[in-house]
Amino acid sequence: MCDSNIKYLLELSKRPGNDSCADCGSLNPEYASYNIGIFVCARCADIHRCMGCHISKVKHLTADRWEDSQVQRMKDVGNRAAKMKYEERVPQCYRIPDENENQVLLEQWIFSKYHREEFIHPERQSYISGYMEGFLMKRGKESSLYLPRKFVLREVDDTLKYYIKETKEPKAILRISELNVAFAPKKIGQPNSLQITFLKDGSTRHIYVYHDDPETIVNWYMAIRSAKFNRLHVAYPSANESELVKRLTHDFAREGWLWKTGPRSSDCYKKRWFTLDNRKLMYHDEPLDAYPKGEIFLGHMMDGYGVRVGVSAKIKDQGYSFTLRTPDRSFHLSAETEEDRDEWIQVLDQVLEKPLTPQDNAIAVRLVRKRNANSSINIFSAR
Repeated sequence: MCDSNIKYLLELSKRPGNDSCADCGSLNPEYASYNIGIFVCARCADIHRCMGCHISKVKHLTADRWEDSQVQRMKDVGNRAAKMKYEERVPQCYRIPDENENQVLLEQWIFSKYHREEFIHPERQSYISGYMEGFLMKRGKESSLYLPRKFVLREVDDTLKYYIKETKEPKAILRISELNVAFAPKKIGQPNSLQITFLKDGSTRHIYVYHDDPETIVNWYMAIRSAKFNRLHVAYPSANESELVKRLTHDFAREGWLWKTGPRSSDCYKKRWFTLDNRKLMYHDEPLDAYPKGEIFLGHMMDGYGVRVGVSAKIKDQGYSFTLRTPDRSFHLSAETEEDRDEWIQVLDQVLEKPLTPQDNAIAVRLVRKRNANSSINIFSAR
């Protein structure tokens, strides 16, 4: 091992572009793929090894032996030049991972770049064609069983359909432009999974699907994002593309168990699974319920919405309690720990501080809150 090679490698790794991982952006990478010519972090280095040494040859910057020719390759390429080549044609719809990203998304990003070279050869990007069909394992609405169902995505019709039997009419027809997709929520227990949510008859419906192959599930995810992006581009031709990308899909800001009490001081606390989906705070009996038990629209703090530590007078304080205030009602909630409570308050505050968009107002109008089997009232709308 030549000490001068190590010294020069460390110098190269501190240059602009090379000082962050070529794949996830984390700072101070300690590894390199010397045939590709990039500096990467330990996590991404492990993924590079999974591709095989015929694709990527990985070494530690200081713990491994470096030949002069390998160091020269690192000098000749580097992260900036490699990104210009391997990320030349990344579609706008593609969710580019960062250092905190889901493992499957990060793995498929790296495989897409170097193994399949999708962004050098855009014809290999099957998810941007506007059409996709195939089988996914879907959880039953009334059952915990996952069964194979055929899904068909058609951007031209703004539809995502699924079938119980291919020879019959679709079981459901979803509008792509109105649905959201969260990638692999931990509660599903499957790394290659999606939670698809959409409004049905004034309430949010959840569909849980997975596939054994990570590439397949990521392609479905990107296909939905691509279709949404293209339809948004047509609807808002003058809009900034970066703004449209923000409106594609989003993972949930926060999920977890909270205790919730009713509006009367005599009501007891009940444990519910809460999900914060943009401006919708939903609560469920169980994490994988098909429908929420209730939904709270979160408007702007200037319109009577707020969140604070503690509960109102005459309401029992169950420990780590906090109050979510809306123009129509205050919701009294309790977390398992002080840290959990403070994190919920922080994320709810961030939502209440954001200005409402026209799309937010449209969702508020369409949501209804089920009081019982025979009646319903409009949920709290933006004012």
